Order: sequence, then C-alpha cells, then structure tokens
Amino acid sequence: MRAAVVAGWLWFRAFRRTRPFWGGLWCILAGAWIVRSMFFSFVLAVSGGWSYSSGYILGGGLVLFGLVAWFAPHYRGLLGVLAVLLALAAFVAANLGGYLLGSVLGILGGSMVWAWGEKTPRRSRGGRRRAVVPAS
Repeated sequence: MRAAVVAGWLWFRAFRRTRPFWGGLWCILAGAWIVRSMFFSFVLAVSGGWSYSSGYILGGGLVLFGLVAWFAPHYRGLLGVLAVLLALAAFVAANLGGYLLGSVLGILGGSMVWAWGEKTPRRSRGGRRRAVVPAS
C-alpha cells in the first residue's frame, strides 16, 4: 500500500513539474466559479440568449483552457492569452466575472500559464548538474 502511494506521489510530482499545473488549476477554478455564479437552469440559459448563456460559455472555456494547459503544455502561450481574454470578457458579460473572484482567478491563472517555462533537471542528492555540451 505504501509503495503505491509513494509511486502515485512521484508520478504527480513529475506531472506537476512538467506542466503549467498551478496556472491551469487557477483557470479551472475560475471557470467553475463563473459557471456556478450564473445559477440558471440549462434550459433558460439555452433559450434566454447571450446574457443567460455567457457564463456557461466563458466559464466552460476557462475550464477547457486549464485542462488543455495540463495535457498539451506546448500550447501554453496561446492558451494563457486566451484565458486572460476570456476572464476579462466574463467580467463584462457574466455577473462581473463571478462576482469579481472568477475574473481575478482567470487573469492570474492565464498569466501563470503564459509565463510558465519548463524546469531544469534537479540535482542528484550528492552530485552536480550534468554539463550540457552544445551541439556543433
């Protein structure tokens, strides 16, 4: 049991280090908060027009961008910019972006996704970093 937990933790740590994890998480939370703040039935949102469905569309887009940032990190530049734009649009269109909290989390998450860079390999416990030989 302990070995499975340790293996799972090591997998999660490697997953988290090789992707814009925290930015994606903030985008997902922002989208969920914006969708939750709309609080309309789905039938009313579909039949009511843009003012009723905007929270579902913009919040769902933020959740989608957060998930894509996790599972396809090479699109991080485009996803970060689009997440910030969706969060700003949600401020205008969806109850002040989930009563301001959703828009702030979306801007923070999109900025973190856009600014993310891959980590350098960690040092081994007793050794030094490997020297990278430039290709000639």
